[in-house]
Parts: sequence; C-alpha cells; structure tokens
Amino acid sequence: MKPTLTLLTALLLAPLAALHAADALKPVRPNILFILADDLGIDGVSCYGADRRRTPEIDRLAASGTRFETCYAAPVCGPSRCLLMTGRYAFRTGGLVNESWRPGGPGARPAGEQPVAKLLKQAGYATGMAGKWRQLGETPREWGFDEYSTDPSPAGWYWQATHLKNGAEVKVPEGTYAPDVIQNFTVDFIRSHKGHPFFFYYSMHLVHRPILNTPDSPKDAVSGKENPERYDDNIAYMDKQVGGIVAELEKLGLREKTLVIFSGDNGSHQQYAAPVRGRKLNGHKGTMLEGGSRVPFIASWPGTTPAGKVSQDIVSFADPHATFLELAGVKPPEGVKFDSHSFAPQLRGARGAPRGWAYVQYGGNWFVREPGFKMNEAGELFDMSDAPFVEKPVAPGADTAQSRAARARLDAVLAELNPAGGKRDVRGAGGKPAAKQPKKKAAAK
Repeated sequence: MKPTLTLLTALLLAPLAALHAADALKPVRPNILFILADDLGIDGVSCYGADRRRTPEIDRLAASGTRFETCYAAPVCGPSRCLLMTGRYAFRTGGLVNESWRPGGPGARPAGEQPVAKLLKQAGYATGMAGKWRQLGETPREWGFDEYSTDPSPAGWYWQATHLKNGAEVKVPEGTYAPDVIQNFTVDFIRSHKGHPFFFYYSMHLVHRPILNTPDSPKDAVSGKENPERYDDNIAYMDKQVGGIVAELEKLGLREKTLVIFSGDNGSHQQYAAPVRGRKLNGHKGTMLEGGSRVPFIASWPGTTPAGKVSQDIVSFADPHATFLELAGVKPPEGVKFDSHSFAPQLRGARGAPRGWAYVQYGGNWFVREPGFKMNEAGELFDMSDAPFVEKPVAPGADTAQSRAARARLDAVLAELNPAGGKRDVRGAGGKPAAKQPKKKAAAK
C-alpha cells in the first residue's frame, strides 16, 4: 500500500509543483520609487565628481546600483516633468516651457496623453506622489496618482502654510518645513502599501531657490529669508532625506523589492553652479548647453541591478515611462507615438539596446546629442569630446570624416523628428515671445 500512496501523493502534488514553478518564472514586478531633486545638476552630487558638494547617502545609493553617466532632462523643470510623465517629446505634447498648460499655451494635458502613473494604476499598482507639481497643471489625480501631497506655490516654497493633501487643503503649523511634510507623506505611503506593488513619485523641493535654513542649519539667520550661504545645508538635507527613504525601505523589508531611481530635473541654478573634477561645466539651468540638461541618474534595485556599475549608455527623461511599463508587465497603448526607450535590460544586468542619441527641447530651441557630437535646431554641429566642459563648434568647411558622418546622422534624426512641425508655444520661455521657428518640413509624427 505504501508505494501506491506515495505514487498517488506525487500525482496529486504534481500540478501544484508545476504551478509554483510557473510562478517562479514570472517576471518580478518591483515597487518603483522615483526621487526627483529640484535644480540639481551633476555638479551637486559627489559621486559624479562634484568638488564642493558632499552627498554620502546618494553615493551609497549609487554604490548599491548603477550610475548612468549621461542622462538628459530638459533645461527647466516643467518640460522635464512633462517628458517624464508622458514619455513623449515636447513638440508632441506641448510641454515646451514652464506652465505651457496655462491659457495661451499648447498645453500637455492628461486627457490627451497616456501618463505612466495612470497606466501603472490600471495594472494594479498603488500610485502616489509628493512635492512639487504645479508646472504640469491640473492635479496629480488627473495624471493617475491616487494619493498625493503638494502645495499651491510655484516651487513649493518651504514655509508654505497650506498644503493640498488628496485635493483637500491642510493647514500646517507656522514655520513648518515643507520638505519634511512631503518626506513624512512619502514614508506613510510606503508603510501603507508595503504589501502591494506601488509607484511613488517623490518630487523634492530641495534644492530649488529660495535657499533657506534647514532644520539642521545653525540658527544664525532669520527663518524664511533666503540665505545663499545655506546652499550646502540644503544639499546635505536633501541627501539626508534620500537616505531616510532608503532606510525606511530596508526597515520594512522592501529594499530588494523596490527599484529606487534618483535624478534631478535640470542643471543647477547659475548662482550655485560648481566645478566637477576641478572644471566648470559648460552651462547651467535654463541654457541649451550641457550643464543645462545633463543630470544625475542613479538606479538601485539590490539583487537585480548591478552594484557599483557606471554606465555610459545615454538615458533620456522620456525613458522611465517605457522602462516602468516593461517592469510592470504593461504593454504600451497602441496608436500613440512614444519616444521612450526602455533601459529595463540594463537594470537586470543585460546589455539591452541602448539609445543612440538623446533629444532635448526648451521652447523653440532643441538639439540632438550622440556620444561624440550634438546638433541644434539651426543645424550647427558641436564636437562633444570634452563634454560636459567644452562644446566646440564644427564648421562644415572644417569637417573631418568623423564629423561629416555625425553631421549626416544627426541631420537625419532631426529631419525625421521634425520638431518644427509639432506643437509650439507662442509665448516662448517665461511667457516671452517664442523664438522664430525653422521652416516646417512636414507634419509632425
């Protein structure tokens, strides 16, 4: 009887074992936490070679994952955030300048897009955000975030008395430090959804102006008054907050289940630009130079992402959209032209298919950038071999075989993209008249 029972038991358990084996082969859907610092270029992060700024917590995050050396956002916050949420270039969405969504602007509205939060929510993810939002228009809820905490001011002024929590006004005690409000909201969200896949967009206030005392600053200045001498304090407090979020994930046993990405929305403010490895970056926030849009980009998913790796693959702010959908097992909606390029394979240690170039736009100006060269909307070519410090113009008459080939490649990329045939903001950057557009070649795709 014993052999018969053993055989019967084996037969009964076989389907269950097969089911477990199938489950083991299913791709793991990680929690996704995107931390976005405000006005932080590579000169503000020590693991990128910043000489004056020290960011030990961010450096530890990089050591636990992969640091991408060349990531491009837009030169100002609004277009960068629109690109991040939509995975589509500005001339397609209308997110060309800050507050393009206001009357008179072409707008980038959630009803006409496929925001990443909405798609992840439909796939079963809990979605939340905290911090700066205003540059995108409407509310985070329309863009797919179920829970959010933000404020009504332009940059999320740190001493704001009123916050918007899930659409309701919440008064906080006078003198409350707003970065702490959104930090606490982020921690509460993670704790509340620790048993369920979540996507959280942590849009930090720091280190945008005004530069004020932090709770850790010496009390030698009046609270609420801008004090440029406290910029390093702001960097340190931002770094501390990043470390606090990572520590909370570890405490909850979520670290190996969570992809954490840290980045900045544009280059550093001109007043606070600093050297990198002894040299000054070319450009700063608001410029179409390397220092305007080249930002830190660190991805850490312990047990999955290669630790301590520095990748030279180009990343665009359009790319998290496709990457997050792939990690969540979501197929991109059909009938929409996305510009997002997934780097999910690189997060798993594979070579993947790195993008050959990045496209950057701000108002009526744009450029396309490949590893060695860049071309702008006027067709001017630049030698980027000494970037991010020098961008050397290359006149057609001075072309080498290498630059001639690059000129042909990049001109073909811009001809196919055709930004001039897309949406325009007649107000231009900062509400000023837009720059004259190049002649249209064809309808935008």
